[in-house]
Amino acid sequence: MNYLGRRFCNRCIYDSNVSAIFFDGNGVCNYCHQVERLKEEYGTGTDQGDRRFKEIIADAKKTGRGKQYDCIVGVSGGTDSSYMVYMLRERGLRPLAVHYDNTWNTSVSTLNIYRVLKHFDVDLFTHVVSNTEADDIFRAFFLAGVPEIDASTDLGYAWVLRQAAHRYNIKYIFEGHSFVEEGITPLANNYCDGRYIMDIHERYGSETLNTYPLMTLGRFLRSSVLSGVRFVRPFWYVRYSKDEARRFLEDECGWQYYGGHHLENRMAAFAHTVYLPRKFSTDLRNNTLAAQVRNGRLDRDSAIGEYLMNVVVDPDLIDYFKRRLGFTDIEYEQIMEQPPRSWTEFRTYKRQFELLAPLFFVLAKTNRVPMSFYIKYCKQQQEIR
Repeated sequence: MNYLGRRFCNRCIYDSNVSAIFFDGNGVCNYCHQVERLKEEYGTGTDQGDRRFKEIIADAKKTGRGKQYDCIVGVSGGTDSSYMVYMLRERGLRPLAVHYDNTWNTSVSTLNIYRVLKHFDVDLFTHVVSNTEADDIFRAFFLAGVPEIDASTDLGYAWVLRQAAHRYNIKYIFEGHSFVEEGITPLANNYCDGRYIMDIHERYGSETLNTYPLMTLGRFLRSSVLSGVRFVRPFWYVRYSKDEARRFLEDECGWQYYGGHHLENRMAAFAHTVYLPRKFSTDLRNNTLAAQVRNGRLDRDSAIGEYLMNVVVDPDLIDYFKRRLGFTDIEYEQIMEQPPRSWTEFRTYKRQFELLAPLFFVLAKTNRVPMSFYIKYCKQQQEIR
């Protein structure tokens, strides 16, 4: 299907603007095929997937015997992580909730975390990064002109989860991503690694980083290879509906919806609704909309119509961004008008990831690293099919 000069997938709504996309003879994109392969591999939403997840739960209980907690669950106040808390408690686990606070949380997300954890009687471990350090990294990425302005949050969150597992001698980390509900973001839209963070901060930052939890390649390898910690995404195994989860949380513990994917955090909201659409012509709403079409919960025409509508922008959010990071209106506009840059222009671990692909494949198969990491980071672009 072609519309406004773009070719759209005949099954979902990914179009020719999506990085590394191609279409088969039936007009179906490689990302739809990727989802189908993962569903088959993990048995997502089937008896096979349920059995495999029950085995994981049983092993988590076994390795956690005699300890205060038997697993880690990452929480943000969003739908997926909040529902994950309920799922694990329902299955008899004793999770420790872990939160990485980049100091840009909304009041809604903070209240959601409090209500969910109190309702399900779960303890919380929070790592709060210095706001001056967090802001210095965000400012550096904005000055660099690359799309991954919030990459430091994703990487800091991942390392805090592993640090908490080490501190409490816990062998299982559960994280609430669902490729069925949101796909796997194409590489060009969302690159992130420790060297990338360091390089951009060295070039454009000014603060010394003492509290930011930087995950270097060495730390990543030691944690994934030597510690024996499993990093599991339960929604890759069991049936999961974000809409049903949202309604359950609202009814069960007064959880509140925050308006859209990742909008529970101000920096993530700025990236998704302002920065990426304007500067990079990238609209990550297509991840969720495409998933809803694949799942049969939304027809393609309606999804495409919504996707082609302008993103709703909160002007107060732009003012907050400029004020907090110290940009004048003129400076902000000048940076936004500069040509976009790519992660490929900076130092990263991408080549090392590719060289270590056989190791990371084994680690992904044994839940030592997320399979999405292997798919996105360990293959060369021409291999991503």
